[in-house]
Amino acid sequence: MKGKTVVVGMSGGVDSSVAALLLKQQGWNVVGLFMKNWEDDDTDEYCSSREDLVDAVSVAERIGIEIDQVNFAAEYKDRVFSTFLAEYQAGRTPNPDVLCNAEIKFRAFLDHALGLGADMIATGHYAQVRERDGLFQLLKAEDGTKDQSYFLHRLDQAQLCRTLFPLGQITKREVRAIAREEGLPVAGKKDSTGICFIGERPFREFLNRYLPKAPGEMRTLDDTVVGEHIGLMYYTIGQRQGLGIGGRADGSPGEAWYVARKDLARNVLYVVQGHDHPALLADHLAAIDASWISGRPPHVDWVYSAKTRYRQTDTACVLPSAADGRFEVAFSEPQWAVTPGQSVVVYESKVCLGGGIIA
Repeated sequence: MKGKTVVVGMSGGVDSSVAALLLKQQGWNVVGLFMKNWEDDDTDEYCSSREDLVDAVSVAERIGIEIDQVNFAAEYKDRVFSTFLAEYQAGRTPNPDVLCNAEIKFRAFLDHALGLGADMIATGHYAQVRERDGLFQLLKAEDGTKDQSYFLHRLDQAQLCRTLFPLGQITKREVRAIAREEGLPVAGKKDSTGICFIGERPFREFLNRYLPKAPGEMRTLDDTVVGEHIGLMYYTIGQRQGLGIGGRADGSPGEAWYVARKDLARNVLYVVQGHDHPALLADHLAAIDASWISGRPPHVDWVYSAKTRYRQTDTACVLPSAADGRFEVAFSEPQWAVTPGQSVVVYESKVCLGGGIIA
């Protein structure tokens, strides 16, 4: 590592800070880079970029590395946020973190780092990279509770061959302990949540700034009207909170209501009662916009595992078909609230093969 330069994406959080520290200890010439990617209504109320920059600079000073900042707001708006809005407008529920990683953190950032003369880039993601027979594989992190390979499944060979994940073999608890032992000012800082680079904010209010409300009827599967929605884009399959209806369709008490389906043509939101209603379960799905890390799709009819949500347990599956950017997944057991727009990610043991967008 001596003499080689790695540019580390430093967000001001504990994970990227410890990643930079570990690489310096390994002998890399480490340069920190703070990315600012959101400028609309960039206030301290919801977007903590100013505070995060101060924290990143403080960490860099503590561990003795250079740090710079770069603004990718235009790239973020063009490559991520425009797609994010288009998906919501089409009634789907996108995952901005997946697109953000592929287009900003590992494309715009990588290009910028290489332009600075870097040999590699690194982030504080919990994942691993391994080279086998000339191909680079994305592996799950050793800390299964923090594994982030789901969000990284759209990375390709050109990105992975230049990427280091220093936290892939240690636990979050160890990361916090290292930060405390080394006196990093972010050792106790809370993990960030919310939309990638936009922050934590009231989601409906935020979305309404960009997409107009379009109220319509809420109906049961037998077409009984039970309420009114404020716009299909504000709801996701399996959603329970915020529906504004309770009890049975006939007005008597009953189980909780859940979003089951959207009819864009009629602007109707279909709801069902009960967490385990059959309409919320699916043992098969179709996916589009496939992205395979090796550059080619997996074998059809081999047994893999997959998941349709980040926190979900992997479920055994087969891929009946996989070609031309599309594929199908048949699960060994029904999956709850499979949501169009979200990502389905396929694994072979701990190796992430890639995935696609649920259609």
